[in-house]
Amino acid sequence: MRLKFLLRPGWLGLIALVAVFTTLCFTLLAPWQFSRSDEAQARNNAISESFHTPPRPLTEVLPAGQVPDERTEWSQVLLRGQYLPEGETLGWQRTVLGEPAFEVLTPFRLDDGTTVLVNRGFVRPVNGTRAPAYDAPPTGEVTLTARVRADENDSKQRPLFEHDGHRWAYALNARTISEGTGIDLRPGYFALNEGQPGVLGALPLPRLESGPYFSYALQWIAFGIMAIIAIAYLIYSELRPGARPAWREGAEPAQGTEQPRRKKMSVAEAIAEDERREREEAERRQAANPEPSNKP
Repeated sequence: MRLKFLLRPGWLGLIALVAVFTTLCFTLLAPWQFSRSDEAQARNNAISESFHTPPRPLTEVLPAGQVPDERTEWSQVLLRGQYLPEGETLGWQRTVLGEPAFEVLTPFRLDDGTTVLVNRGFVRPVNGTRAPAYDAPPTGEVTLTARVRADENDSKQRPLFEHDGHRWAYALNARTISEGTGIDLRPGYFALNEGQPGVLGALPLPRLESGPYFSYALQWIAFGIMAIIAIAYLIYSELRPGARPAWREGAEPAQGTEQPRRKKMSVAEAIAEDERREREEAERRQAANPEPSNKP
């Protein structure tokens, strides 16, 4: 059977490796990059649409305490109520415009009695880990325009902590801040637009670009196809009649064939062998060019 060589341990290991790699490429890595591309495109579409849609009341965008999702995130909403500065919390170790920052989160009680978390913007740290002095939120009833944002997730589920006279959060998550402050908050948070009452450094919107995710997905598919082509070529090279694959040069001879073994010679034997070859070469030359006869 010509394919019997595939049952050798080396071939079995190679085939298994290629099978696992191509499976990962086609079922995990490429779909993962496609999903990231879809998420980036959905975010871009939501941000672009929000520029052309006027702000709407919160109850129209997120009725009955609805959790923000990809359909409602980045939508502009109107909030009317008053700040609750006693629940103010700072976001720890953030990055805004490529530089370290802290984000200021203040609960905001709406006219209907529910409370939402408002992101008032960012401030730059002092000495790396200290919050600077910043303006307090305005008192009394105000109307805000903000963008809907979904909660962040902290994989370690770390609670709030105290530092430098402030309350801090590792992730911008309404539930975590609610547990740490004792204020019941709706899911998600709301980032203030530029020029709104109580805003500090307004958070910039993400750049509208899809990123390299789609091309990465195509690369993973190409890698999987290349792996299949490579293993197929190796098998074909092994099956060619009378052919010895280049990658096996110097390896053991194929089954059923004999490879002559060169006898090791001593220095004296090697010199004698060279002299013998020289004599044979001289005799062949003499036979091929006989001396002309001197007879008249």
